[in-house]
Amino acid sequence: MHVDIFTDMTKQKITIAIDGFSSTGKSTIAKALAKELNYIYVDTGAMYRAVTLYAMQNNYISSDSFNPTQLINDLDKVKLSFTFNETLGFAEMYLNNTNVEKEIRTIEVSKLVSKVAAISEVRKKLVSEQQEMGKEKGIVMDGRDIGTVVFPDAELKLFMTASADKRAKRRYKELIDRGDNVNYEEILHNVQERDRIDSTREDSPLIKAEDAIEFDNSDMGLKEQFERVMTLVKDRL
Repeated sequence: MHVDIFTDMTKQKITIAIDGFSSTGKSTIAKALAKELNYIYVDTGAMYRAVTLYAMQNNYISSDSFNPTQLINDLDKVKLSFTFNETLGFAEMYLNNTNVEKEIRTIEVSKLVSKVAAISEVRKKLVSEQQEMGKEKGIVMDGRDIGTVVFPDAELKLFMTASADKRAKRRYKELIDRGDNVNYEEILHNVQERDRIDSTREDSPLIKAEDAIEFDNSDMGLKEQFERVMTLVKDRL
């Protein structure tokens, strides 16, 4: 009788942690892996973006002001959830029972999210929720501190990187294709500023876990990336 070795292996559930800089394609690879493995996919960046959107809606943060105390006092009112969209093939972000998937992907949110993500109380709340989601393994999670803080014992850790210029061009194309009115220089500045804030914040800075595999995809297409990562996944399984 023929046995599909890979199908048999995937019965063993592992945790896949993907960290890295903004616009390195973490979510794209994570979604593809989750679909191939029939795992749960969690975009932690969407969670921080949703909290940022909440702060913006309540005038706690803007381009020239930020009152973290007000946001911290309001965190119990921030309810986050993911709901799978069968048409799109992935889960969308909901903030207090409202679909905010489109709103959280704007350049306005991108400019402010790193400031919100640097708040220890915000990180504590979201890390706790993320760890609860992954208790049973069989999960692919991407973000900034997944392999170092959320799942330090993950069986597979990837650290994705690419040049700032390549990342800015990807982000620019994504926003233009969506119909947003943006310019490249603004996107590049945002990418560089987010790198600076994410890497230097006091609480859970963006760093490569000691046992993570660095993955530079500056000159790599999606198909090649996926095939290389799947090889690593099969090795762990």
